Amino acid sequence: MALFPFCKTATGPVTRWQLVLYCLIFSLIIYFLNGREAAVGVESPHPIFRAWGLDRERAMRDMTAIKATALETPWGAPLVWGDTQASALRRARFAQRGIRIGLLALVVGTYARFVQRFITSAETHFLPGQMVTYYILTDNPRTLDPPIEVGPDRWLKVVPVAELPGWESLARRRMALLADAIRNPIGSEVEYIFCADIDQEFVAPVGEEILGDLVATLHPELYGMPRKEFPYEIKEVSSAWVEEDEGDYYYTSEFYGGLVSEMYSLARAGSLLILRDQAKGVMARGLEESYLNRYLIDKRPTCVLSPEYSCWKRALAPDGHVQRLVSSG
Repeated sequence: MALFPFCKTATGPVTRWQLVLYCLIFSLIIYFLNGREAAVGVESPHPIFRAWGLDRERAMRDMTAIKATALETPWGAPLVWGDTQASALRRARFAQRGIRIGLLALVVGTYARFVQRFITSAETHFLPGQMVTYYILTDNPRTLDPPIEVGPDRWLKVVPVAELPGWESLARRRMALLADAIRNPIGSEVEYIFCADIDQEFVAPVGEEILGDLVATLHPELYGMPRKEFPYEIKEVSSAWVEEDEGDYYYTSEFYGGLVSEMYSLARAGSLLILRDQAKGVMARGLEESYLNRYLIDKRPTCVLSPEYSCWKRALAPDGHVQRLVSSG
């Protein structure tokens, strides 16, 4: 009796070699079916990951970097990356004008140790070729003794403020101090004013591409993250409260600016929101930054700076882009 009576060709029984071939093919079919079944529980990487020869984590980082090249916000404002052609055109548009620009930083307590590095780095990288006035708001004017020397068309001014002990006191008062300083003397001396944390350092050129009516900077650790990850204020009782269907980006309070008129409106509105919460015994969880983001949802910025303009050493910001302003925090 034949072992495989059904294995016959059109001309007669199969030969021994044909039988061996059939067995080999049958074995290969079983092998591949078993292999496929074993792989069912293993997540297969996306074809583009395999094509690049990348592991999933590396690929996701690279995809984030690709996404980072967006040059416009959903409402049509420029999203600025310093080395793009769009930024080169923005620089060219402003370069021939003699623009008066202010750079303001609040210096209290031990933060005085950062002043020298901040000013020195700005002398090299912040709007070279333009007229810049550095405004140092400080509760200790002797912080700048001896005075720091600055270059041609650069000025350094100390604006005394009342003593502000403690970080929370500083957070409650900074927008009010900014509004007061813009009203007098800044408003009559410059066209644009940028507010920066003093514990930062300019490490690459920051040029005219940053100029705009109302300028905000994307938070370096939150750019590209889903909206649900943004630390907006969640307490409904707070004036900084953001509803779930609001908000496009989350902005940092470490660097923002614009026309003095726009910055005055921002600082005054933010300080009033903080005062309103103080009266209720409330403070937003992100302190000043929460109120800044609330304002920028209601009045979207006309120019948005990428995380190049506010970097943290530990930031999850997209790779492959130039760091321009780096925090030591």
